[in-house]
Amino acid sequence: MEKNFIGIDVGTQGVRAALVSESGKVWAEAARSFVLTPASRQEQSPEEWTAKTFEILDELMQSLTPDIPRDSILAIGVDSTSGTVIPLGEGNKPLHPALMYSDPRPAAIGRECTAVAERFVSDGYTGFGASSGLAKMVWFVKTYPEKAKAIQKWVHAADYLVGQLSGVYDVTDCTNALKSGYDVSAYQWPTYLTSHLPLQRDWFQHVVPSGTPVGFLTDELAARWGLYQAQVIVGMTDGCASQIASGAVKPGDWNTTIGTTLVIKGVTTGAINDPEGRLYSHRHPDGHWMPGGASNTGADWVSTDFGTDLRQLNEQAAALIPTGQLAWPLKQPGERFPFIAPEAKGFIPEGLAPAERFAASMEGVAYIERLAYELIEQLSGERPAAVYTAGGGSNSDVWLAIRSSVLNLPIYKSKEASGAVGAAIAAASKTFYASLAEAANHMTSIEMKIAPKPEWVAAYELNYHRFIDELKKRKYI
Repeated sequence: MEKNFIGIDVGTQGVRAALVSESGKVWAEAARSFVLTPASRQEQSPEEWTAKTFEILDELMQSLTPDIPRDSILAIGVDSTSGTVIPLGEGNKPLHPALMYSDPRPAAIGRECTAVAERFVSDGYTGFGASSGLAKMVWFVKTYPEKAKAIQKWVHAADYLVGQLSGVYDVTDCTNALKSGYDVSAYQWPTYLTSHLPLQRDWFQHVVPSGTPVGFLTDELAARWGLYQAQVIVGMTDGCASQIASGAVKPGDWNTTIGTTLVIKGVTTGAINDPEGRLYSHRHPDGHWMPGGASNTGADWVSTDFGTDLRQLNEQAAALIPTGQLAWPLKQPGERFPFIAPEAKGFIPEGLAPAERFAASMEGVAYIERLAYELIEQLSGERPAAVYTAGGGSNSDVWLAIRSSVLNLPIYKSKEASGAVGAAIAAASKTFYASLAEAANHMTSIEMKIAPKPEWVAAYELNYHRFIDELKKRKYI
């Protein structure tokens, strides 16, 4: 009888869960959307996350067939957005809504945090911009001093769900802790965080490698779902979870995940340090490094501007590319990777028909992806030989073909490339398998290889450089 694992992915727009076997078979999935408002980019309700997560776990359990006994489910993993943090008070109750990674309000504080970090960190992450957990913690303390007096612990988004499932709130993992100031080389919280910033040492969590079990389901939840043997695994950032699901877990592998945002991550034997803070290096659970960056550009424009029925648009777009147009579908002000431009705004030519606007926007995201890989090559001296891909943006064959031709690299699409599957693989990595690499080897497979189209490569080479010239003209780079 195969053992099984549950992965939970808490994103910006909703939560998804997957039940995955030890061989990578996805038995069941469930999802719920959040109630979003214009303020959801800045703050969201952790209580809503919990309610929707429990609903989809109810649904998963109700969908189980007799050939999947509940005692075969060994562990539950959670991933969520990097840099999203929550101040907890007495009884681990949120003192304030979650401060989202995409909240731009701490931008000035982020510059202050970066300046302090640069004084004390000679070889490590210091790019604490507005999207970092550290900037948000300091901003909150300065903005809400009365609430700050009641803080017992700061937790990350995934950690809060881990706490709701297990009752354990004081543990986080290296991928979440990085942007909160944790030194992933020395495996410690640096002293400057409390000596030169208005933070307290007991606010910080204990940090362990991704995949580490932190406890079991609470008695109440174990009884609710009949999962008396299921361990709960420490959280992970969504970008790292999607990277794992793509199969890019060995040195030399690189992954692009296009969800609400575009996240690029790879595996190297050494850390890649970027003095400007665009690129940062997570610690790989197996001891390697996972350098990468997260853009504010992504696929959020697709549903916002074009809805969810995209079959006809994709067919029409396929006949229009390369379009020769310059578009950048950035839906909010500011970019953070592959360049930092807090005032940047997206652009698109006026008067385009919907299909051409759709096609040009896909191309624009591909140009941002290429610029990111060029930055990686510049900093590391290595050019990726291939790119693995995950996220909702990988579901369009047209978009995959565009990206492959813009990058002039083959792209490998995993059969089950989602954050929820990545969280399930992480859950298996230390409860059933001996390592993350072993778990990913057994639980991932390649569904499709996309090769560059020679007839498109030259046209995209020209238009890419026109795109770069436009960014320079607008003084974004």
